Amino acid sequence: MKRIFKSIGISLVSVIALLSIAYLFLPKGPRDPMPFQGLTQTEKKLFTATKYAAVTGTPWATKAAIDILEKGGNACDAAVSALLALNVTHGEASSFPGVAPLIYYNSKTKKVKSYIGVGKAPKVATIQKFKDRGFKTVPVMDIWSQLVPASPDVIHSLLQECGSKPFSELMAPAIQLAKEGFPFHAIMVRNLNLSVIKRLGFTILLPYNSEVYLKKEWWRPVHLGDRFVQTDLANTLQELSDAADQESDLKAGYLAARNYFYKGPIAKKIADFHLEKGGLITYDDLSTYSSRWEEPVVGHYKNYTIYGNGSWSQGPLEPLILQILETQDLKSLSHNSAQYIHKVTQAIELAMADREAYLGDPDFVNLPIDTLLSKQYAKKRSKLMTNRAFPNLPPAGKIEGFATNLKQVTFNHFNNMKLIDQFKNSIDLQNGQDTSQVAVIDADGNSVVITPSDFPQTPMIPGTGLNLGNRMNQFHLDENHPSSLQPGKRPRITPHSLIIFKDGHYFMSISTPGGDVQSQAIVQVLLNLIIFNMDIQQAISAPRFYSISAPSAFAPHKFTPAGLRLESDLFTQSADQLALLGYQLEQDPKWDKDYGAVGAILRTDDGKILVAADPREETLADGK
Repeated sequence: MKRIFKSIGISLVSVIALLSIAYLFLPKGPRDPMPFQGLTQTEKKLFTATKYAAVTGTPWATKAAIDILEKGGNACDAAVSALLALNVTHGEASSFPGVAPLIYYNSKTKKVKSYIGVGKAPKVATIQKFKDRGFKTVPVMDIWSQLVPASPDVIHSLLQECGSKPFSELMAPAIQLAKEGFPFHAIMVRNLNLSVIKRLGFTILLPYNSEVYLKKEWWRPVHLGDRFVQTDLANTLQELSDAADQESDLKAGYLAARNYFYKGPIAKKIADFHLEKGGLITYDDLSTYSSRWEEPVVGHYKNYTIYGNGSWSQGPLEPLILQILETQDLKSLSHNSAQYIHKVTQAIELAMADREAYLGDPDFVNLPIDTLLSKQYAKKRSKLMTNRAFPNLPPAGKIEGFATNLKQVTFNHFNNMKLIDQFKNSIDLQNGQDTSQVAVIDADGNSVVITPSDFPQTPMIPGTGLNLGNRMNQFHLDENHPSSLQPGKRPRITPHSLIIFKDGHYFMSISTPGGDVQSQAIVQVLLNLIIFNMDIQQAISAPRFYSISAPSAFAPHKFTPAGLRLESDLFTQSADQLALLGYQLEQDPKWDKDYGAVGAILRTDDGKILVAADPREETLADGK
C-alpha cells in the first residue's frame, strides 16, 4: 500500500513539474494592444456645458450618449445608448441583462419617477432549497445566484415612456464596440486580475466565462490596453436590434426587442441552460417577468429635496443619513477632521442599522417609509450619537407596529458546504464593486440616471455573451430579514440612482458604483458641496472614508465592529485621533476604486450645466 501511495505521489509531482515547465513557455503578453490613454486615478477637471451633457463609467459610453444628443435625441435615448455601450465596455461590472435602477426627471411635468430596476427571484427559489444544499447564505459562484434579468425591461420601459430614436440606432455603438473591440481599461484589469491558480479555477468552474474574458488562455493575464472583442455578445445585441427593425412603428420596435429577450430565442436559451445545469430560472419566470414605475422615496436636507429609488435599493439611505446630520453643526468642524469623520460615520451607521431592520421589496415587506424619512425620526435617531465610535452597529429605531430584525453576528458560509462549493467561493472576483453609472441631461432639461450592475461570477449563457450575474447574493437566508429570499421577491440591492432639487427646482443628477459605500460616497460629496462650498468636481475628488461596521449587503454579510476604512490622505491626517475614539482603522490608497466613482450633473441658477467625473475610475464627463 505504501508503494502505491508513493507511486501516486511521484506521479503527481511529475505532472505538476511538467505543467510548470509548460507554463513557462506559454505566451503571457498582450494579444492585440491598442493605443490607450487611461483615466483611472487621474486628475479630472470640471466640465461646463450650456446645452446638454453626460457622465458615465467609461469614455465609450459617454461618447455614445453625446453622439445621440448631437443627433437630436433626448436624455432617454442617450441614456439607453450609453447604458448599452457600458454593458460592453464595463460588462464585467454592469452586464446587459443585469440590474439597472433608474430615475427620470421630466422637465415639462417637473416630476421625478423611479423605475424598479432589479429582477425577481425565480418562482422555485426558496430558503429551504438553499439550506438543503448546505448553504447558510446565497453562494457567490453558483447558477442558483442568478436573478431573473431586469435591464432589458428597464430599457424597454424607459423608451416607451420617452424614447424618440429607433432601437437599432441606440444599439449601434454597443454592437460596434463588442464586434471591433476596445482596450482593457484599468478597472476591468483590476476586476479580472486573477492569479494563475484562480484563472485556472475560473476556467474549470466557468469555462464559457473564461472563453469570453480569457479567450480560453488561463495562463495569460489580462493586460491594460489589450483589445477586448466580444463576438457572441455582438451577435446577441444584433439579434435584438434586428427584431426591433422588423417593426415599422417605433414603440412596436421597442416591444419587439423586449419580447425577443423575455419570450423569444434568448429566453429559451436561458431556460434550457438552467434546466441542463440544475438552475432555478424557467421560461415562465422570463415570459411573465414584469416591473413598473413607482413614486421615488423623498427626503429633505436644508433647502434640498432628494429623490431616490425605492426600498428595494439603498435609495432611502442618503435622506436617512443627511436628515440625521441636519441636527449637527458640521460647519464648525474642519473638513475631514477626526471629529467631522466621526459625526458623519455615526449618522451612516444609524442609517445602516435601519437599512438592515426595515428595507426590502415593498411588495413583500410592510415598512414605515414615511416615518423613517421624517425629520422627527431623524432628530430622535441623532440623540443616539456619542463621543466615541459605536462598538457595534447601533440598534435600529423602534417604530410602533413594526418589528426589527438586526442580528449582530457573522456567518461562516463554508459550514456544511460541499467541497466544490467551498472551492467556488474561494475564487473572489472583486465581489461588491460590480457596478457602474450613467447620468444624462438633454437640451430640454430632461434627465435620466441609471446605475447598472452585475458581475460574471456565475455561468454565462453559452454562445450569447450574456452574464446574468449573482444578484441573488444580496438576499438573506433568514426568514425574518426584510431582504429574505422568497419566490418572486426582489433582493434589496445596493445600486440606486438619485435626482436632487434645490429650492423646489431640478438641481442635480448623481450616482456611483461601490456596493455598501455608494450612499456613503454620495453623502460625502453632497456635504462637500453644500456645507463646505466646494465645486462639484472638488467635492467628488476629495478624499473619502468608508464605514464597514454594518453587515455587508453581499453574502456572507460580514462586517467589522467599529470598522472604518480611510483613503491614504485621510489616514495620514486623522487616523491617530480616530483610533483614540475607538475605531478599527484600515488604510487604502488615494482615489481607491472601493470608495465609489461618483458621476454628477449639476444645473446652476444661471442655466449652466456643470459635469464632474470621479478620478477613481474611467468615469468621463462631456457635453456641449
